[in-house]
Amino acid sequence: MEKINWGILGYARIAKNELIPAILEAPSASLYGIASRDSGKREEARSLFPFEKVYETYEALLEDENIQAVYIPLPNALHKEWAVKAMEKGKHVLCEKPLALSENEVKEMIEVSEMYGVLLMEAFMYRYTPRMKKVLEIVGSGVLGEIRHIDSSFRFYLDRPNSIKMKKELGGGALYDVGCYPVSFANLLLKEEPQDLFVSSVMEEGVDIETSVLLTYRHGVTASLHCGFNAYGVNSSEILGTKGRLVIPDTFLEEEGALTLYHEGKVETISVPGCHRYMLEVEDFSQAVIEKSRPLITLQESLLQARVMDRILRSIYK
Repeated sequence: MEKINWGILGYARIAKNELIPAILEAPSASLYGIASRDSGKREEARSLFPFEKVYETYEALLEDENIQAVYIPLPNALHKEWAVKAMEKGKHVLCEKPLALSENEVKEMIEVSEMYGVLLMEAFMYRYTPRMKKVLEIVGSGVLGEIRHIDSSFRFYLDRPNSIKMKKELGGGALYDVGCYPVSFANLLLKEEPQDLFVSSVMEEGVDIETSVLLTYRHGVTASLHCGFNAYGVNSSEILGTKGRLVIPDTFLEEEGALTLYHEGKVETISVPGCHRYMLEVEDFSQAVIEKSRPLITLQESLLQARVMDRILRSIYK
């Protein structure tokens, strides 16, 4: 079986805990190299994982012609810079969410991907879960009728000191970190930009630590989206239609669970299996490289995502 050689730009927590194991598990992927400017992290990576090469600089990894695809888990403010540098070296890029800090940056990244003929994808791993596939199947079946309201929350309590999530200059804040998931969920279901939105945020150290957004779309459809890292964790959503209601616990997670469908006076529990969402993401992207096709998440979706995020951010940091 053909395999794609992957390189990792930065030995971040998510790379160590999720993406590296995913690459090692994915049938069409091979972990070739890891770049880190921290010698201690380079040594740790060597001791924990099997791969060919370690690099002291990101540039050295990008110069290696053996690497075909690059995963970028760097701080949000560095996504555009290093994605562009990777694509200019002919590398396909899977970049952590948010793809960039603005719609203009996303547009520039798309131009570079088209110029060099490489794939670029925003890493929203939740899109690969059986849970999300079942949600889309239920919505598509028409059992809910016409969607009238979406409610979605992603929160956790941030207790790690000196976290980059609290550094504005690095693209910190709750909206960029976890709020992008409820925004993505609403965009996935409604596939359009809201006509109006209202934002309420709690600020600390120059970033939002809690944000709620009320969005209004055409035909009177609304959405309420919530995020934060100043309280107990919440990860759940609800879709209200003209004929039914769907409750989605653990919306963005991968564990097995159940959806609850309320329809025609009945309550139905729908089981969903667990999965390894990161592995499925890596495998899909690797297969897209091999087959010269497109991965699941399109750049048009990322443009809509960035456009809506821009509008929310303008209200937060006005």
